[in-house]
Amino acid sequence: MNLIQALILGIVEGITEFLPVSSTGHLTLTEKLLGLKLDDPGVTAFTAIIQFGAIVAVILYFRADIIRLAVAWWRGLFHREARLAHDYRFAWYVIAGSVPIGIVGFLGKGLIGGPLRNLWVVVAGLIGWSVVMFIAERVGKRNRPEESTTLKDALVIGVMQCVALIPGVSRSGATISAGLFRNLDRVAATRLSFFLAIPALTAAGAYEGLTSASDISASVGWVPTIVATVVSFLVAYATIAWLLRLVAKHSIAVFIGYRVALGVVIAGLLVTGVVAAT
Repeated sequence: MNLIQALILGIVEGITEFLPVSSTGHLTLTEKLLGLKLDDPGVTAFTAIIQFGAIVAVILYFRADIIRLAVAWWRGLFHREARLAHDYRFAWYVIAGSVPIGIVGFLGKGLIGGPLRNLWVVVAGLIGWSVVMFIAERVGKRNRPEESTTLKDALVIGVMQCVALIPGVSRSGATISAGLFRNLDRVAATRLSFFLAIPALTAAGAYEGLTSASDISASVGWVPTIVATVVSFLVAYATIAWLLRLVAKHSIAVFIGYRVALGVVIAGLLVTGVVAAT
């Protein structure tokens, strides 16, 4: 991989990681158009590692919230009265909601990095989940603020985060939709989506970095990987701020037209033989 390819992929990751449009789907298509081999273990590891840049952006953007929740959680471990605070409970909700993706992601690693890395899967995910997003916006009452979040909310959204392991679905698309189905308002659903992303993406990036170092060195290279990770951090930070402002006033349905159009374009490229599915 050269530095131009790394720059492009870093930008794609930074823009799409937290928008409900599927970063994995976009990276899969972009890597294919750039002539990279999707079944190369180094490319698979690269795709997971550069997400770490985006997750650092989340940590920095929400640093005040994270510190507040961490302090509340720590105090609650030793003081009974502190356990009555919403921040203490919310911290436990994030931990509990992160368990499903940890289990499914680890057990399904071979499937995620293998058969699911297929552009037809991306097409199905983009178009199919758009229907779910549309329904979520129509049926969700959006009358519950973040302070009303429960353990059940976190577990439901955490389970739906597992569905996003299918390329094309979108982690944020799945989690925000789940939050809307639980009647959370859009900002509350989006913020919880971000908090649940921190342990999930950190673990995925760290795991790939530790276990696939030789694959990166043998194919993609660490310099392009580092460049793409830094770029994804810078772009993701700006994207987070933009998305939170957007959902405060607009429906996530604004992304549906783009998702469906992209799915149709990819299907057209596959049918005409411009790109191969794997």
